[in-house]
Amino acid sequence: MTSALGGASIDGSAYTDVVDLAGRSPGWLDTAVTTWSAYGLAVFALLMVLGWWQARRTGAVTAVTALAAPVAVVLAYGVDAVLKLVVREDRPCRSLRVRTLEACPAPGDWSFPSNHAAIAAATAVALVFVSRRLGAVAAVAALAMAASRAWVGVHYPHDVAVGVLVGVLVASAAMILLRRWARTLARHLSATVLRPLLAAP
Repeated sequence: MTSALGGASIDGSAYTDVVDLAGRSPGWLDTAVTTWSAYGLAVFALLMVLGWWQARRTGAVTAVTALAAPVAVVLAYGVDAVLKLVVREDRPCRSLRVRTLEACPAPGDWSFPSNHAAIAAATAVALVFVSRRLGAVAAVAALAMAASRAWVGVHYPHDVAVGVLVGVLVASAAMILLRRWARTLARHLSATVLRPLLAAP
């Protein structure tokens, strides 16, 4: 299959500037960014668990909202994945043949938009509906995740920017829709075996 979008024509020079900067940066910084890029999504999962744990002490409605956060993130990932298949943009590290911190993904592992950025941004938005403090922490972490994906060389800047946009829009829509039904869901779930998920013992 051929790529439908030539990303290098959009911001290829900005991408090479970032990759060159990464190549000249101290080893400890590159190691930290590479580690965050590879494993940082686990932090977002932990933040959602923490949001749910705290929400149980606030009330059933807040707990239902917290339980919906992973659903919003999965929806954002799904939309992002569909866009990847539609656009089919080659990875910049494959098109531009540059040396990157992270190994270049295999052909057919499309670049646009960034899954990592979408997941991180969706988590941040969903958590804002649960706890503004956790949402703020997740937002900073999401920006760091998006930047790291360009730094390690696997995405163009526009990949991560659109990934963030997808995550924000899908998660916002999902959480706003959920908010309309949260009280009803909380009432129904409180009468089932799932009640322990909604209230602290």
